[in-house]
Amino acid sequence: MQLFYQQHINKNDNEFTFDKTESKHIIRVLRKKENDILYLTNGTGYLFTSVINNANDKRCTVLITKATLIPNPLNYNLHIVIAPTKNNQRLEWFLEKATEIGISEITPIICDNSERKIIKNERLEKVIISAMKQSNRFYLPKLNQSIKFVDFIKNKIDGLKFIAHCEETEKQSLKNKLIKNENTTILIGPEGDFSLSEITLALANNYTPVSLGKSRLRTETAGIVAAHSVAFKNE
Repeated sequence: MQLFYQQHINKNDNEFTFDKTESKHIIRVLRKKENDILYLTNGTGYLFTSVINNANDKRCTVLITKATLIPNPLNYNLHIVIAPTKNNQRLEWFLEKATEIGISEITPIICDNSERKIIKNERLEKVIISAMKQSNRFYLPKLNQSIKFVDFIKNKIDGLKFIAHCEETEKQSLKNKLIKNENTTILIGPEGDFSLSEITLALANNYTPVSLGKSRLRTETAGIVAAHSVAFKNE
């Protein structure tokens, strides 16, 4: 199934018109024509079946024949709070793979040791949307604006809360602390790891220190390991 994402379509719509860029892609690149079927989602769980009734490369219009609410495959909310990597492509890779695996929410955090402090969400949103479509998922993960660690840690968060760090202190394996169907928030630090003051602050706010394995992982790899661990626990 080739899936198209349109944020503003809703379950009560009978017709939808694509913008000029998407129309050109559908008609000229994909060579779609009248009466061809297109599948759309708005990222909130709906799958829309539609038929092209105006194959115009500037204003392609479809008639919506069916709107189906797809059950969310995640019985939990997974929120990964991750420090942006110095190389932006590594962060994009994490977002792509985490979306494919299954994630609910992502928050970039700026830490004491962060080398990248400016995040442009527009590009990252496109990566997440592309991964959602490629993996035939119908729920778009929420990408929050970046926030400083000291500000994020003050937020009230329900469910399990973990901080994965590399300091040689007492930690437990993440896989042994996860609980099936439980909302989970996991903090992943920058290339230089969380600072000692950040770890102390997290522990003071009831975050459990965890290990993701014996190897020292890159930030983006740690994020993927965390996402997969939660997904595996919930199978």
